[in-house]
Amino acid sequence: MSNLNTKLTNKSYQRLVGKVAIVTGASSGIGRTTAKLFAQHGAKVVVAARREAELATLVAEIVADGGEAIAFAGDVQSEEFAKSLVALTVKSFGRLDIAFNNAGTLGEIGPTADVSAKSWNDTLAINLTSAFLGAKYQIPEMVKQGGGSIIFTSTFVGYSAAFPEFAAYAASKSGLIGLTQALAVEYGAKGVRVNAVLPGAVDTDMYREKNKTAESQAFLTGMHALKRVGKPEEIANSVLYLASDDSSFVSGTASLVDGGLSINRT
Repeated sequence: MSNLNTKLTNKSYQRLVGKVAIVTGASSGIGRTTAKLFAQHGAKVVVAARREAELATLVAEIVADGGEAIAFAGDVQSEEFAKSLVALTVKSFGRLDIAFNNAGTLGEIGPTADVSAKSWNDTLAINLTSAFLGAKYQIPEMVKQGGGSIIFTSTFVGYSAAFPEFAAYAASKSGLIGLTQALAVEYGAKGVRVNAVLPGAVDTDMYREKNKTAESQAFLTGMHALKRVGKPEEIANSVLYLASDDSSFVSGTASLVDGGLSINRT
């Protein structure tokens, strides 16, 4: 057993004991890694995404590691799904303390003049409207118990750097920062903290799918001050901090977890 796992068997070290968390976009990448980390730190986790088989595998892994988790498959664009996800969480575990609204898509990439209205609307629906719908039903449950923590996955794209042909993605992810700030101000007095993480490039299936050439990977690597892309575990650790009481005085932030991309000019 690793030193980390030895520590996590000690509840005084675990940061989410007694907490219940929702993680969307949990079937792969940052969402999957974060769900497992939450469970290792003592949270009961409800994992959500469209791919039912992948969610079942994730739940089995969490349970095998001694954690508690259930899955709920569906489309984050649906308001009924957002409502039912919270209802299932409360029915199964009695409360809701943490929501990591992480589901997202790159959407259609190409010259903005050629992007269809449908593609634009679909990208905003998945990246931005789904986060609003999630929070709409998550916040009332958190308020009932005196507070909670909501985290959105935004990005550096359209915030500290920009790429041509990513208009819908940049707009939708930038919108999450505005949503973060609005909710943080509106519900802070009721104990609900709201923050966004802004990863740099992260070595996930989505990253590898869109960057298949050595030239593309070298370009993105070079953008970061650390001269490498991130690992899902590194983003998950930052989300864990925002989910836990360690960040009890942190709300309304756009938290860059970008390997120095935002300040690099070399």
